[in-house]
Formats: sequence, C-alpha cells, structure tokens
Amino acid sequence: MKTNFLHVHRLRRVYVWELPVRYYHWLNAMAIIALIITGFLIASPLALQSNQEATNRFVMGWVRVIHFIAAYIFFFNFLFRIYWGFVGNKYANWKQFIPTSKKFIKEMWTVFKIDILMLRGKEHISIGHNAMAGFIYFLTFWAFLIQCLTGFGLYASTATWWLPKMFSWVPAVFGGDILTRQVHHWTMWFFILFAVVHVYLVFYHDYVEGRGEMSSMGGGWKFIEEDVFHDEEFHTPNKHDSNKHKPKKPSSDEA
Repeated sequence: MKTNFLHVHRLRRVYVWELPVRYYHWLNAMAIIALIITGFLIASPLALQSNQEATNRFVMGWVRVIHFIAAYIFFFNFLFRIYWGFVGNKYANWKQFIPTSKKFIKEMWTVFKIDILMLRGKEHISIGHNAMAGFIYFLTFWAFLIQCLTGFGLYASTATWWLPKMFSWVPAVFGGDILTRQVHHWTMWFFILFAVVHVYLVFYHDYVEGRGEMSSMGGGWKFIEEDVFHDEEFHTPNKHDSNKHKPKKPSSDEA
C-alpha cells in the first residue's frame, strides 16, 4: 500500500534587522527621495511668473534649503551605518558586504544565475543579505561617498559652516565645478536605477520565498527553516555573537 508523507517545514522566527538598521534604511530612503526631487529642480529651476516682489518669491530657495537639510541627514546617517557595521549583529556586519572569500564569490554567482538569468537550480536561502545583494550595497556605499564629496564640494564656496568648507578641495580634484556637478548628477541616476532594481527584487524574493522579506524591514523578523538557520550559524561572520543585540526570544519563535 502506497503511503504519502507530508513534509512539514519547521520554521524559526529570526531577529535579523536591528532597530538602528531599520531606522537607517527608511531614513536613508526618505532622504534620497527628497534629494532626487530637489536635485532635479535645482538642475532645471522652475520658471515662475508672478507680479509679487522678488523678495516674496522664495520657492527655489526653499527647494535648495530642503536639499541641504536632506543632504545633512544623508551624510550623518551614512556615517552611522559605517559605525554600525562594526558594532551591530552579524547581519549588519561589514563582512556581509565585501567579497573576502571564495565562498562569497561563489554565492554571488549562484544568486546572479537565479535572480538575473532566471536559471533553474537549487534554491538559495540567505537569512540576512545574500552575497550579491551585499556586494551591490557595498557599491552603493561608494556612491554615497561620491555624493557626499561632490555635494558638499559644490556647497563649500557659499557655506558659512565649517563642515561643508572642509570639502572645498573637491572641485579642484575634478577640475572645476562643472565636472563636479556632472558627477554629482550622474551618481544620482545610479541611485534611481538601484531603487528600481532593489524594490523589484524585494517583492520578487518575498513572493518566491515567502519568508517575510518585505515585513522584515518593518519589524526586523524573518521566518527561516531550522536546518538553514543552524547551518548558517557555523558559516557566517561573528558566529559566536549570533545572539548579540537580539531581544529575548518569545516562546512562540518556532512554528
């Protein structure tokens, strides 16, 4: 007599994204959106016609102010994320972003085949960032640095605060304000393209894997198979600090 067995997945509720990481993520997203919108307006100012006195029309002035405020938020948020890459849990650790081993590069290729080439094969599961995502985020950190350097470099000549003036040397490196502004503008398009791909892949992985990819950046938790969780415990950075910064696990963590 033929017997059918139902395979039941045992899932563990894993606290992946700490509160500071989630704050960083959403604050960064809002700052980038504000910077892109105001950046477009600064590059191509509005032609406003009015019978009011010019001193009463400060629309582009407010656009510029919002751009500067968002830039400061973006800058200090970036510095905080670098700091948290050394003190956060293993999923926020800087080792998750830099290909320092053959295993990392091999995983990048596996994810590339699944996500980009859509090739069928063994499912790849990562608790935190997969290797390809981590490396792309590493590239975005360099883009963050370029934006900060070129942005504050352009602002330095009119700034009154010492912080922007520290970047007054940047335009000279690029050969003047014109090329500095162009690099600043081109890097903005990198963020636009990154955002499109990032949102697509988050929805894609959430749909295909069903492990709480989208909700995890709101609450911090993902649902991971027990065998995958235990295997990764012994093959990821900071394995001895896996419970660091992790809140007390409720009794219903496993299902």
